[in-house]
Amino acid sequence: MSFISYLVNGISLGSVYALIALGYTMVYGIAKMLNFAHGDIIMVGGYTVFIACSTAGLPPVVGVLLAVIVCTVLGVTVEFVAYRPLRGASPLAVLITAIGVSYFLQNMALLLFGANTKSFTSVVSIPSLQLADGQLNISGETMVTVAACIIIMIGLLAFINRTKAGQAMLAVSEDRDAAILMGVNVNGTIALTFAIGSALAAVAGVLLCSAYPSLTPYTGAMPGIKAFVAAVFGGIGSIPGAFIGGILLGIIESLSKAYISSQLSDAIVFSVLIIVLLVRPTGIMGRKISEKV
Repeated sequence: MSFISYLVNGISLGSVYALIALGYTMVYGIAKMLNFAHGDIIMVGGYTVFIACSTAGLPPVVGVLLAVIVCTVLGVTVEFVAYRPLRGASPLAVLITAIGVSYFLQNMALLLFGANTKSFTSVVSIPSLQLADGQLNISGETMVTVAACIIIMIGLLAFINRTKAGQAMLAVSEDRDAAILMGVNVNGTIALTFAIGSALAAVAGVLLCSAYPSLTPYTGAMPGIKAFVAAVFGGIGSIPGAFIGGILLGIIESLSKAYISSQLSDAIVFSVLIIVLLVRPTGIMGRKISEKV
């Protein structure tokens, strides 16, 4: 029964990684850039809910909505100020800028909130589910996180495949210059992608802090890196791949901590990624793209 418990914990953690990875994979798949500030937007979402609920005394639902709005505005602002001027620059320049934005957000949080760990109150009020005569406990946070991840993934797939804005995203992803010639607003489409990704980061931040009730300016740093690993693991650019990669990564990390070593769990996660990429460089669900020269 302990194995099933560890498996459930891994799926819960993996669902958080998957939510963050969905934002990574959307931005990369459409804008062809890696937004390493994505993990810090998670932290901003956590602090927004903390201030709204713990300080201002607002209901959790209002706090979550405020977090989504704040992170969405932040994501669009970061895209407009930091990334849009570099639209034609080299990938290295964009990568360095993304790292700079990440450190900027972390240091702003340090100045505003200090380095002390804040105790986060869960926004999930669903009671735990007891199974197998109480031997298996599934927390409300776990159930909400898994359900939210599945619903959001299905919603994203429907949005991209069945809406005009989603088709514009696919067009920009396939060929940006051809999309411009066809009348697609590339800047607006990429801004919308950042808005959706940042909104997902807000939801992921709230669920992460609810499951692991602590908050610091560095809360989103390591989950952000692991979510990037999950996106690459599943096949970056693929929405189902990000979901599968996140779930598998969470399970591997949970079982590694339980049966091997909690200190070596991160090393094991990254080692598995290296092995997978050696065997399948495009990831589990990634596809090879032939470039004409």
